Amino acid sequence: MEIETRELEKITNETVTDKKTKNKKEKNIQIYKTYRTFSYDLLFYYAIIYLFLTIEKKITATQVLQFDAFYILFKFLAQIPSTILIQKVGKRKSIIIANFIVAVHALVIILAPNFTYLLISQVLCAMGFVIKATCETDLLYDSIEHNEKRGATFAKIDGKATANHYYIEGISAVVSGFLFVLNPYIPMILCFLILLSVLIISTKFEDIQGKPPKRKVRDEFRNLKYSFRNILKSKRLKSLLIFNSLMVAIIKILQNLRNTVLLEVGMPEKYFGVIFAILGIISGISTKNQDRIHKKYRNKTLTFLAIPTIISCLLLGVVLILKVETKISIPIILILFTIQYIMKGPYYVLIKRYFNNFTNSEKRIKIATVNNLVENLIASTLIFGSSFILDIMPIDYTLITIGGISIILTTLLLKYMEKTVGLKMEQYSKKEIL
Repeated sequence: MEIETRELEKITNETVTDKKTKNKKEKNIQIYKTYRTFSYDLLFYYAIIYLFLTIEKKITATQVLQFDAFYILFKFLAQIPSTILIQKVGKRKSIIIANFIVAVHALVIILAPNFTYLLISQVLCAMGFVIKATCETDLLYDSIEHNEKRGATFAKIDGKATANHYYIEGISAVVSGFLFVLNPYIPMILCFLILLSVLIISTKFEDIQGKPPKRKVRDEFRNLKYSFRNILKSKRLKSLLIFNSLMVAIIKILQNLRNTVLLEVGMPEKYFGVIFAILGIISGISTKNQDRIHKKYRNKTLTFLAIPTIISCLLLGVVLILKVETKISIPIILILFTIQYIMKGPYYVLIKRYFNNFTNSEKRIKIATVNNLVENLIASTLIFGSSFILDIMPIDYTLITIGGISIILTTLLLKYMEKTVGLKMEQYSKKEIL
């Protein structure tokens, strides 16, 4: 009788624990929808940061590109310390710490007197966003029930929240453009206040995995070494790692060169916010439809997203070098910008989905760590190379050179990926399924 009572208590406790865990997961999903909308990237920032850095902080277009290149290099250097921090304190606390660091970074940009201090801000930004990139989507994945629709559910929730971010980014871009004319510091202050709000929201998340086991730093480095070794045995993951690094570099380079292109064709600075607002909304719509893109193009999805982006870069250079009259060149340039934004939004959601396929929570952290390291090392190298090209060439030849090199590299890589990515689970060997 006593044994039966203990067994009943055990079952009851397990049921209560399961219910609490389920409630925590549901709470995390609901919070994530709002959190991701505001935390996905910086608001009141991208529409004016180029102008803010060149006009207020007095740095050159080449230094602005280096500003981004150093940020990505710092992300590479911050990855291992960030991973160790995550293993030490857990995902929830790591996200809170990351949001605090990112908020401080915005404050440093506002107060920075020179380029050196601006680079310090990028060290902080890199540390914060590396932690966020490793933890945020994985926290959502942990909160979704384990079933065959898990990947689609993740993409739907993350895609909708990301799309909402782009809509808000569009509104913030319009507002920041006009506020910049009144006072260049107002948009940056609003960016800082939004980051503080995101920090507060992040404290509402619940821990699901429990306290992480205590490990020595030496053990963490050994664990990372084994992670690299196992992940790089997979041709599928190696292909995705290299492809993603190239795409991130291209997206980041175009993000900066778009401002230079607009100035080159004589677009008034006050219209920058409106232009990037409309483009942001377009990106949000395409992001919301990322699952349709995936279902339509399947194993050709990455080709569909990459090729138009790269060709648009090349065509921007052609338009500038031909010196077409403004009333013709501006509509063409805006169409090419639109293509880039249509492809960018869905890409970031879908590439995470492809990395997360055939994984569990522990393996996703390892894959995210390796991906961040490889992405940041390769992308920073390519962006530094682009800044060197921009320093010795005008913007039109820079775009043509970058576009031409990117087309060659991407075409060769996509050809190789036909046999390594986009297959069904049963078509992969055991070492491909981590």
